[in-house]
Amino acid sequence: MNLLPKDEKFFEYFHQQSRYLCQASQLLLTGLRGGYEGMCHISRRMEALERSGDDVTHVLFDRLRKTFITPFDPEDIQALASRLDDVLDTLEDATFRMVAYKVDPIPEPAIELAEMVAASCHAIGSALRALEEKRSVVESCIEVNRLEDQADALERSLLTSLFSSETDAIKLIKLKDLYELLESATDRCEDVADTIQSIAVKNL
Repeated sequence: MNLLPKDEKFFEYFHQQSRYLCQASQLLLTGLRGGYEGMCHISRRMEALERSGDDVTHVLFDRLRKTFITPFDPEDIQALASRLDDVLDTLEDATFRMVAYKVDPIPEPAIELAEMVAASCHAIGSALRALEEKRSVVESCIEVNRLEDQADALERSLLTSLFSSETDAIKLIKLKDLYELLESATDRCEDVADTIQSIAVKNL
Protein backbone atom coordinates (compact mmCIF):
# COMPACT_ATOMS: atom_id res chain seq x y z
CA MET A 1 0.00 0.00 0.00
CA ASN A 2 1.28 3.45 -0.89
CA LEU A 3 1.25 5.58 2.25
CA LEU A 4 2.03 8.78 0.36
CA PRO A 5 -1.07 10.38 -1.21
CA LYS A 6 -1.04 11.20 -4.89
CA ASP A 7 -1.68 14.80 -5.86
CA GLU A 8 -5.01 14.66 -7.72
CA LYS A 9 -5.10 18.43 -8.27
CA PHE A 10 -3.86 17.82 -11.81
CA PHE A 11 -7.28 16.58 -12.88
CA GLU A 12 -8.76 19.93 -11.84
CA TYR A 13 -6.36 21.62 -14.24
CA PHE A 14 -7.20 19.18 -17.04
CA HIS A 15 -10.92 19.75 -16.52
CA GLN A 16 -10.40 23.51 -16.55
CA GLN A 17 -8.47 23.23 -19.80
CA SER A 18 -11.28 21.08 -21.19
CA ARG A 19 -13.89 23.66 -20.16
CA TYR A 20 -11.94 26.34 -21.98
CA LEU A 21 -11.84 24.14 -25.08
CA CYS A 22 -15.60 23.66 -25.00
CA GLN A 23 -16.19 27.37 -24.43
CA ALA A 24 -13.81 28.31 -27.25
CA SER A 25 -15.30 25.83 -29.72
CA GLN A 26 -18.84 27.04 -28.95
CA LEU A 27 -17.69 30.64 -29.19
CA LEU A 28 -16.18 29.92 -32.61
CA LEU A 29 -19.46 28.38 -33.76
CA THR A 30 -21.40 31.41 -32.52
CA GLY A 31 -19.04 33.72 -34.37
CA LEU A 32 -19.19 31.75 -37.61
CA ARG A 33 -22.97 31.62 -37.55
CA GLY A 34 -22.98 35.41 -37.13
CA GLY A 35 -20.90 35.91 -40.29
CA TYR A 36 -17.87 38.16 -40.52
CA GLU A 37 -19.31 40.64 -38.01
CA GLY A 38 -19.90 37.76 -35.65
CA MET A 39 -16.27 36.69 -35.93
CA CYS A 40 -15.10 40.23 -35.21
CA HIS A 41 -17.38 40.30 -32.17
CA ILE A 42 -15.89 37.13 -30.61
CA SER A 43 -12.26 37.84 -31.46
CA ARG A 44 -11.25 39.45 -28.16
CA ARG A 45 -13.16 36.92 -26.10
CA MET A 46 -11.33 34.14 -27.92
CA GLU A 47 -7.99 35.79 -27.20
CA ALA A 48 -8.94 36.01 -23.52
CA LEU A 49 -9.84 32.32 -23.43
CA GLU A 50 -6.54 31.41 -25.05
CA ARG A 51 -4.65 33.45 -22.43
CA SER A 52 -6.64 31.81 -19.65
CA GLY A 53 -5.75 28.41 -21.05
CA ASP A 54 -2.08 29.37 -21.11
CA ASP A 55 -2.33 30.46 -17.47
CA VAL A 56 -3.74 27.08 -16.43
CA THR A 57 -1.01 25.27 -18.36
CA HIS A 58 1.70 27.34 -16.69
CA VAL A 59 0.25 26.70 -13.21
CA LEU A 60 0.03 22.98 -13.96
CA PHE A 61 3.66 22.82 -15.10
CA ASP A 62 4.75 24.72 -12.00
CA ARG A 63 2.88 22.31 -9.74
CA LEU A 64 4.34 19.37 -11.64
CA ARG A 65 7.85 20.57 -10.86
CA LYS A 66 7.02 20.67 -7.15
CA THR A 67 5.04 17.44 -6.83
CA PHE A 68 6.67 14.19 -5.78
CA ILE A 69 3.82 11.71 -6.35
CA THR A 70 1.51 12.30 -9.29
CA PRO A 71 -1.62 10.40 -10.46
CA PHE A 72 0.35 9.12 -13.45
CA ASP A 73 3.75 9.64 -15.08
CA PRO A 74 4.91 13.29 -15.07
CA GLU A 75 5.81 12.99 -18.76
CA ASP A 76 2.21 11.98 -19.52
CA ILE A 77 0.84 14.86 -17.46
CA GLN A 78 3.01 17.29 -19.40
CA ALA A 79 2.06 15.75 -22.74
CA LEU A 80 -1.68 15.86 -22.00
CA ALA A 81 -1.56 19.46 -20.79
CA SER A 82 0.45 20.55 -23.83
CA ARG A 83 -1.89 18.84 -26.28
CA LEU A 84 -4.97 20.33 -24.66
CA ASP A 85 -3.31 23.72 -24.98
CA ASP A 86 -2.56 23.03 -28.66
CA VAL A 87 -6.28 22.69 -29.40
CA LEU A 88 -7.05 26.04 -27.82
CA ASP A 89 -4.19 27.69 -29.68
CA THR A 90 -5.55 26.35 -32.98
CA LEU A 91 -9.05 27.68 -32.28
CA GLU A 92 -7.67 31.11 -31.45
CA ASP A 93 -5.53 31.07 -34.60
CA ALA A 94 -8.54 30.15 -36.75
CA THR A 95 -10.52 33.03 -35.26
CA PHE A 96 -7.68 35.47 -35.83
CA ARG A 97 -7.24 34.46 -39.47
CA MET A 98 -10.92 34.68 -40.33
CA VAL A 99 -10.97 38.24 -39.02
CA ALA A 100 -7.63 39.16 -40.59
CA TYR A 101 -8.57 37.65 -43.95
CA LYS A 102 -11.96 39.41 -43.88
CA VAL A 103 -13.74 36.25 -44.96
CA ASP A 104 -17.25 37.42 -45.84
CA PRO A 105 -19.58 35.67 -46.20
CA ILE A 106 -18.55 32.75 -44.01
CA PRO A 107 -18.89 29.58 -46.11
CA GLU A 108 -21.23 26.94 -44.73
CA PRO A 109 -18.54 24.19 -44.80
CA ALA A 110 -16.49 26.22 -42.28
CA ILE A 111 -19.44 25.98 -39.90
CA GLU A 112 -19.68 22.22 -40.54
CA LEU A 113 -16.02 21.77 -39.65
CA ALA A 114 -16.43 23.93 -36.54
CA GLU A 115 -19.35 21.75 -35.43
CA MET A 116 -17.07 18.72 -35.66
CA VAL A 117 -14.45 20.54 -33.59
CA ALA A 118 -17.04 21.40 -30.92
CA ALA A 119 -18.23 17.78 -30.78
CA SER A 120 -14.62 16.63 -30.46
CA CYS A 121 -14.00 18.99 -27.54
CA HIS A 122 -17.12 17.67 -25.81
CA ALA A 123 -15.90 14.09 -26.27
CA ILE A 124 -12.51 15.04 -24.81
CA GLY A 125 -14.28 16.28 -21.69
CA SER A 126 -16.07 12.93 -21.38
CA ALA A 127 -12.79 11.05 -21.84
CA LEU A 128 -11.08 13.10 -19.12
CA ARG A 129 -13.90 12.41 -16.66
CA ALA A 130 -13.67 8.70 -17.46
CA LEU A 131 -9.90 8.77 -16.95
CA GLU A 132 -10.24 10.41 -13.54
CA GLU A 133 -12.97 7.99 -12.47
CA LYS A 134 -10.94 5.03 -13.76
CA ARG A 135 -13.60 4.07 -16.29
CA SER A 136 -13.09 3.07 -19.90
CA VAL A 137 -12.07 6.00 -22.11
CA VAL A 138 -12.43 4.00 -25.32
CA GLU A 139 -15.90 5.14 -26.39
CA SER A 140 -15.13 8.86 -26.07
CA CYS A 141 -11.74 8.52 -27.76
CA ILE A 142 -13.22 6.55 -30.64
CA GLU A 143 -15.74 9.37 -31.12
CA VAL A 144 -12.90 11.89 -31.39
CA ASN A 145 -11.18 9.65 -33.95
CA ARG A 146 -14.42 9.30 -35.92
CA LEU A 147 -14.93 13.06 -36.01
CA GLU A 148 -11.35 13.59 -37.19
CA ASP A 149 -11.90 11.11 -40.04
CA GLN A 150 -15.12 12.90 -40.94
CA ALA A 151 -13.45 16.32 -40.89
CA ASP A 152 -10.53 15.03 -42.96
CA ALA A 153 -12.87 13.64 -45.62
CA LEU A 154 -14.82 16.91 -45.75
CA GLU A 155 -11.65 18.99 -46.00
CA ARG A 156 -10.34 16.90 -48.91
CA SER A 157 -13.66 17.25 -50.72
CA LEU A 158 -13.66 21.00 -50.13
CA LEU A 159 -10.12 21.45 -51.41
CA THR A 160 -10.87 19.42 -54.52
CA SER A 161 -13.93 21.56 -55.24
CA LEU A 162 -12.08 24.77 -54.41
CA PHE A 163 -9.22 24.14 -56.83
CA SER A 164 -11.56 23.09 -59.61
CA SER A 165 -14.02 25.97 -59.37
CA GLU A 166 -12.54 29.03 -57.61
CA THR A 167 -11.01 31.54 -60.04
CA ASP A 168 -10.07 34.21 -57.50
CA ALA A 169 -6.58 33.20 -56.39
CA ILE A 170 -6.59 35.27 -53.20
CA LYS A 171 -9.96 33.90 -52.10
CA LEU A 172 -8.75 30.39 -52.89
CA ILE A 173 -5.68 30.81 -50.67
CA LYS A 174 -7.76 32.23 -47.81
CA LEU A 175 -10.36 29.48 -47.89
CA LYS A 176 -7.78 26.73 -48.33
CA ASP A 177 -5.92 27.98 -45.26
CA LEU A 178 -9.08 28.23 -43.17
CA TYR A 179 -10.40 24.80 -44.10
CA GLU A 180 -7.01 23.26 -43.35
CA LEU A 181 -6.77 25.07 -40.03
CA LEU A 182 -10.25 24.02 -38.90
CA GLU A 183 -9.52 20.43 -39.86
CA SER A 184 -6.22 20.61 -38.01
CA ALA A 185 -8.17 21.45 -34.84
CA THR A 186 -9.73 17.98 -35.08
CA ASP A 187 -6.22 16.57 -35.56
CA ARG A 188 -5.14 18.26 -32.34
CA CYS A 189 -8.21 16.84 -30.60
CA GLU A 190 -7.22 13.40 -31.84
CA ASP A 191 -3.74 13.95 -30.37
CA VAL A 192 -5.41 14.58 -27.00
CA ALA A 193 -7.55 11.46 -27.33
CA ASP A 194 -4.53 9.34 -28.26
CA THR A 195 -2.66 10.66 -25.20
CA ILE A 196 -5.62 9.88 -22.93
CA GLN A 197 -5.81 6.36 -24.32
CA SER A 198 -2.10 5.83 -23.78
CA ILE A 199 -2.39 7.01 -20.17
CA ALA A 200 -5.40 4.77 -19.60
CA VAL A 201 -3.59 1.69 -20.94
CA LYS A 202 -0.73 2.28 -18.52
CA ASN A 203 -2.77 3.17 -15.46
CA LEU A 204 -6.29 1.67 -15.53
